[in-house]
Amino acid sequence: MSKVETPDSARASRRFIQTAMAKPLLTQEREAELARKWREEGHEPSLHELTTAYVRLVIAVAARFRNYGIPMADLVQEGNVGLMQAAARFEPEREVRFSTYATWWIRSAIQDHILRNWSIVRTGTTAAQKSLFFNLRRLRALIRDGAEPHLSPEGRETIAKKLGVSVAEVETMESRLSAADRSLNAQIGEDGDAEWQDLIADGRPLPEEEVMGKRDAAQRKRWIAKALKRLSARELMIIKERRLQDETVTLESLGRRLGISKERVRQIEHQALMKLKAALVEIAGDPGEAGLIGT
Repeated sequence: MSKVETPDSARASRRFIQTAMAKPLLTQEREAELARKWREEGHEPSLHELTTAYVRLVIAVAARFRNYGIPMADLVQEGNVGLMQAAARFEPEREVRFSTYATWWIRSAIQDHILRNWSIVRTGTTAAQKSLFFNLRRLRALIRDGAEPHLSPEGRETIAKKLGVSVAEVETMESRLSAADRSLNAQIGEDGDAEWQDLIADGRPLPEEEVMGKRDAAQRKRWIAKALKRLSARELMIIKERRLQDETVTLESLGRRLGISKERVRQIEHQALMKLKAALVEIAGDPGEAGLIGT
């Protein structure tokens, strides 16, 4: 979580902002010249001049996000990271102003920082969820639902359509924004000995399920090994190359290796798969095998 801004840090932030706003603006030609010198020659003074001229842009973008409870200094710091990323990727030959290009990187860096620090629980990962996080309050005010403690069903549906998300996602985000983080070690009730973490279900398999799963996996492996022995040498080679490798070999490549057409390789592969299927059915029904899978 972000630290609380102290009076000293607030004064330092104001001095920083005053200094940044006093820097002269750059022309488009000067931006392009500095960007080329940094990209082609690694000329650090050019990078410094290019970025310091647009710290004012970082401050302007950061100011739009002051209501999220994070110190302005933190927002500016993250915005500067985005500014440096923009300088590293800027292509002046595209004839786009650096300020226009950098704004996207600055805003993205600040939004990511807010999402990381809003809650210890991950708030949003997709572009749609980020858009929902940063636009929920604004859209709520537009549909005149702001006076109510919670959005109405119609309000949730309206926001979902505007942002291209599901109504369930709107409901989840609304609850996350309105609820504070709660410790799992907090007690349930005033005099209770139980904690909230005691109510969390364990998603791991039960011991008997884990043992059964290992046994079934070993049995499947044994069955497949026995079934593969029913194939000819050529069929076995094709199945291994086409079905049992991380990187699949193409039909054409196998055809060149075997001196046959890729269509013939496809036919042999299909024939081998049918033989394997029949062999597995036979092996599974053999009374000598240790029972059916999962029993």
